[in-house]
Amino acid sequence: MSKKRPVAIALAGALCLVTAACAESSTDTDSAADGKASAAAAKSGYPVPLDNCGVSEKITKEPSRVVVMNGASVAEVSTLLALGLQEKVVANQQSYGMSEVAGRAAAIKALPKGDVKLNDAYDIPREAMIGLRPDLVLSTTAYGFDGKNGFATREQLKQIGVNTYVSPQGCDQDTSKMTIADSYTLLRDMGKVFNKSDEAEKIVAASEKHIAEVAAKVKGEKQPKVMVLFSNMAMGGNDFSSVVAKGIYNDILSKAGGSNAFENASKTSFADLSKEKVAATDVDALVVIGYNDPNPMAYAKKLLKEFPQWPAAKNNKYVALSDSMYLGPSNDLAVEKIAGMLHPDKV
Repeated sequence: MSKKRPVAIALAGALCLVTAACAESSTDTDSAADGKASAAAAKSGYPVPLDNCGVSEKITKEPSRVVVMNGASVAEVSTLLALGLQEKVVANQQSYGMSEVAGRAAAIKALPKGDVKLNDAYDIPREAMIGLRPDLVLSTTAYGFDGKNGFATREQLKQIGVNTYVSPQGCDQDTSKMTIADSYTLLRDMGKVFNKSDEAEKIVAASEKHIAEVAAKVKGEKQPKVMVLFSNMAMGGNDFSSVVAKGIYNDILSKAGGSNAFENASKTSFADLSKEKVAATDVDALVVIGYNDPNPMAYAKKLLKEFPQWPAAKNNKYVALSDSMYLGPSNDLAVEKIAGMLHPDKV
C-alpha cells in the first residue's frame, strides 16, 4: 500500500509478516483507518476545492484568521457577518459607515482592524499582510493582490500557506457586468469555504423571494429614468465623476421597476460627466449611495435644488442607500426601497 500507515499499524505489520492471516488483518485495519479518515473529512466538509479567477485554491480546514481588504466595498465583510463568521476576522479594512441592515454598520465597526499601517489606497501592504498571519485573504477585485501596488500577490501568499479569494466579476477589475447573481455566488462560495452552505442557501432563497415579490408588483409599470451616484465622491476630472453607468446597480434598478438614465454614458461602471451633460438629461428620480458620508440625504437634496428642471426635483423623488446597492447579501433591500420610491402606489 502506497499510503503511509500510522506507526502502530506499521509496527504490527512488521511483527507478523510471516503469516498471511496477519497480513490480511493489517490490511483490514489500514482500510478501516482510511475509511474513518475519509468519513471524517466528508463530515467536516473539507477539503474544499475552489477555482477562483483561474487560481486553484484548496481549503483544507475552516479558516480562522481572515483578512478582509478594503477595495472600497463592504461586500465581503457583510457576507461574513450575514453567515455569522465575525469571530474569524482578524483584520477588516472595509466600512461604508452606514447600512440598510439594522446593526450591521456597528458590527463592522466592532471588528478588529489588525493594527497595521495602511498604504495610500487605505489597504494592507505586503509586509503588514504577511505579519497578520492570515489563513484566508478576501479582496473585492484582483487589485488587492497586485504586486505592482505593493500588495502581497496570490502566489506569494500561497507559498506561505495562505488561501486567497477574489469576489465575482473582480478578476479583471471590471465590475461593469456584475449582477445580483454575483452576490449569491459570493454567499455560496463563502458558505463552502466555511462549511456554512445551508445558511448561505437560506439567505439566497429569502433574497430571491423578496426580490421576486417586489418585481411582480411593479411589472408592466413605466420605468422612470434614475440617476445613481455616490455622494461627495470624485473619481475623475468632471463635476460628476461618480455617476453609475453599468454594473449591479442596473440589475437592482430593473428589478425595482426603473432604468438607468446614464447607462449609455460609459462602457465602464462609472461615467465622468460634465455639469452640462447632467443638466441636459431628464432625471426622474435620484439614488444617492453613501460611502462613509454622514449625510447623503443632504447631498441628494442639494442636487435636486441644483437641477430644478429635473422631474425628480419637481416630484421630490430620491432615496439614499449604502451597502444594499452594491455587491453583498442585502440587494433585496435596495430593490424594495427603490421600488417604493418609484412606485409608491404599488409597493
